[in-house]
Amino acid sequence: MNAVEIEEAISLLAEQPFNPVEFPYAFLEAFGNKATTIKRLQTGNNNKSDVEGGVLQRNNIHIVVCEEGAVSETLNRLRNSPATARAKAKFILATDGKEFQAEDMSSGETVACDYPQFNEHFGFFLPLAGISTVKQIRENAFDIRATARLNKLYVELLRHNPDWATEARRHDMNHFLARLIFCFFAEDTGIFSGNNPFVDTIQRTSASDASDTHEVMSEIFRAMDTKREDRKAKNIRSWAINFPYVNGELFSGSIECPKFTKIARSYLLHIGNLDWKKINPDIFGSMIQAVADEDERSALGMHYTSVPNILKVLNPLFLDDLRAQLEEAGDNGRKLLNLRKRLARIRVFDPACGSGNFLVIAYKQMREIEAEINKRRGEGDRPTEIPLTNFRGIELRDFSCEIARLALIIAEYQCDVLYRGQKLAIADFLPLSKENWITRGNALRIEWLSVCPPTGTGVRIHSNDLFSNVIDQSEIDFENEGGETYICGNPPYKGSQTQNDEQKSDLKAIFDHRTKNWKTLDYVAGWFMKAADYGTKTNAASAFVSTNSICQGRQVEILWSLIFATGHEIAFAHTSFKWANLASHNAGVTVAVIGITNQVRKTRRLFSIADDGSVMVKEADNINAYLIPGSNTNVVQRSSQLSAIGSMDFGSMANDDGGLLFDNIEAEKAINQYGVERKYLRKAWGAREFINGISRSCLWLSEDEAKIATKNEWIANRIEITKNARLNSSRAATKKLASSSYRFGEVRQNGSEKVIIVPSVSSERREYLPCGYLDAGSIVIAPNLALYNAPLWNMAIVASRIHLIWIATVCGKIKTDFRYSNTLGWNTFPVPKLTEKNKEDLTRCAEEILIARERHFPATIADLYDPEAMPEDLRRAHDRNDEVLERIYIGRRFKNDTERLEKLFDLYTQMTTKAKNS
Repeated sequence: MNAVEIEEAISLLAEQPFNPVEFPYAFLEAFGNKATTIKRLQTGNNNKSDVEGGVLQRNNIHIVVCEEGAVSETLNRLRNSPATARAKAKFILATDGKEFQAEDMSSGETVACDYPQFNEHFGFFLPLAGISTVKQIRENAFDIRATARLNKLYVELLRHNPDWATEARRHDMNHFLARLIFCFFAEDTGIFSGNNPFVDTIQRTSASDASDTHEVMSEIFRAMDTKREDRKAKNIRSWAINFPYVNGELFSGSIECPKFTKIARSYLLHIGNLDWKKINPDIFGSMIQAVADEDERSALGMHYTSVPNILKVLNPLFLDDLRAQLEEAGDNGRKLLNLRKRLARIRVFDPACGSGNFLVIAYKQMREIEAEINKRRGEGDRPTEIPLTNFRGIELRDFSCEIARLALIIAEYQCDVLYRGQKLAIADFLPLSKENWITRGNALRIEWLSVCPPTGTGVRIHSNDLFSNVIDQSEIDFENEGGETYICGNPPYKGSQTQNDEQKSDLKAIFDHRTKNWKTLDYVAGWFMKAADYGTKTNAASAFVSTNSICQGRQVEILWSLIFATGHEIAFAHTSFKWANLASHNAGVTVAVIGITNQVRKTRRLFSIADDGSVMVKEADNINAYLIPGSNTNVVQRSSQLSAIGSMDFGSMANDDGGLLFDNIEAEKAINQYGVERKYLRKAWGAREFINGISRSCLWLSEDEAKIATKNEWIANRIEITKNARLNSSRAATKKLASSSYRFGEVRQNGSEKVIIVPSVSSERREYLPCGYLDAGSIVIAPNLALYNAPLWNMAIVASRIHLIWIATVCGKIKTDFRYSNTLGWNTFPVPKLTEKNKEDLTRCAEEILIARERHFPATIADLYDPEAMPEDLRRAHDRNDEVLERIYIGRRFKNDTERLEKLFDLYTQMTTKAKNS
């Protein structure tokens, strides 16, 4: 379930008559618990409550419905309950159907309200559905509630007006919804005079069967597009004549509205009765952008980008500098005036703006700084000099464009109310400007200089419709020319394997004339390249949220060599962190924030998350493409080890069409039914087999053994299968292998070695790479890797956190999985010179890891390394291994992964330089 679905379920529960017996289970069901889970709690099997009448769900909540008037006392009993502590309950909740109280057990935050209003606090409980909330959502559930209601109305209108759902009329429907949102907001904020004039006029004037609701609404829209002095001549109806003239072309053009059903009319009135003063445009825009997109409606309410995450981009990009200038100005009137002029000349440009989150937050933050300037200068009532038209955007989706414009208009009004008062805000708000500053189109195909030129003298195409659907829109004069431009946003990621043909074509247009290796780039790379091109012609700096994969593996050399060639450098970066949405059990995608500029900066700032969760900031002379302080080093493949560690090679490749490899059932059949000697069969291990504990076998014969063994019917048949497969190959080299079909096509071990196996691909969810020690005689299957007869301390290195971080960075990934490479990951891995004592300590660490695994037999590697269920003794063994190895590097534990990589790159540079000079 997503946040919108949960809000709907909780609101429905709050409206129902209170049922003391069913309430705890209905409450849990509203947060996505399955019927089987509820049934187990009802039967008592999973309910370990020690409070009479209590319902306790482990790791979630302890609920009690109590006698009337006993809510506070009951909540205290729940707080002190041993069962609450044992079950690690996140929340406790007590209610008597009149009063409702709850507490977050980790933060101590509480909720206390009348029972019918408990749905207002649904955001408080979202962690019950596996949704990590942020402060804005907990404190203001309005935006989710409004989105849910608008979605119901939208779906009902499309059901009754199927022609409005066609591509030809999609813009009309989206525009209609934008008009509604404006009207709801305007009547609750005093922009429309009177008490709820929009909703009340529809309720009073339209028929209760909804037969003329669309006509009444059309007339209201017509009034708002007609100047007051012209209304009499245009016969505006008396009940619509007092609506203000809005202009801005929001209500221009067709005033046709979709026809309403009684249900749709009811939804409309219900939505209008919400308190739209509470709207938060940066939250609401994110929430609602999926409403009008059928393909995304299942993600309704998920698209929320928190303000703290947006500020990870905007603060180091330019806001920190503005605040520093404000601090330095103090009460100096001249310096404050200079800063205010600078603010008015800044352009913020988001070429993947969606519903306008980044633009809205940037606008609000800049207005806050401007308000402080005006306050210090004694000019608190002064109108803003920061024009909305300085906040430009490009967005592919029609409805998101509508909402982005509307969100900025609402943000401007709210800022005026906050800093100048409602009277002055209303006086200056209407009529709206006609200028259009959000462009609909494909950002990778549009020339950015035409959308956000360095001055107001660029290409000029006239447009008089704020909410038009024209791709080639007007170039609006910037009121103050020659200022700074800051490009920001959260473009679509899309790895190379998930891009459609059109997206591939977009990247080709940008990169094909620069490099032939562009096909492996992530889609977001297009935005970085266009930003770098833009920066060569303007005074600009750019920062985007991106998957961290563009700073890993082979993409580093392909993309960043091109960006650096334009004269740009990485000005700041925020290394990997989770960017979650509001879907239940959403783990989020791992992203980085990367800022680039070709303007001179004395230092660069690198932000990272420490192992204890705190944010670290480091200043550096340079940040390289791996997001590490240091020179622009590229890690290149090596055929031999840079450090004094074991040699790693591929496993053996069968090339057999199933002739030489088979499951254990077939192996036992060969022994028991066909008399095959067991010595001819070996255990065979690939990544899937090793990680998931799947038994598999292979036929393993020397040349001399084959002469004898082929007399066995079963063995002869398996060899024949292999021979035919090789003879039928189109490759000459494979055909040659047919003469030795008794053996693997590529043999890299003699079969008597002890082996450390390293899967070539493994899940990024695991905190450690899944390596292991195999018995002598085990065969590793290519493309997986192995260290043959290597000392056990090598496994301690492979299994370490520091090695996983190196692999993730220099080898990159396949989709989201770690991709291991011996030539790029192992042979390049820098390890300090190890003493015999170091090797003994690491050997003991590897043994402790293996012993800890053995204690949990028959649990598989997949079971043991599930991050949610990793056994404590195994975790301790790995932690000990990390500590021993990290102390070898720097004499202490590293603070975080960025520090680990910084040390590794520094050591890599030293060792490769020494190798070149020797």
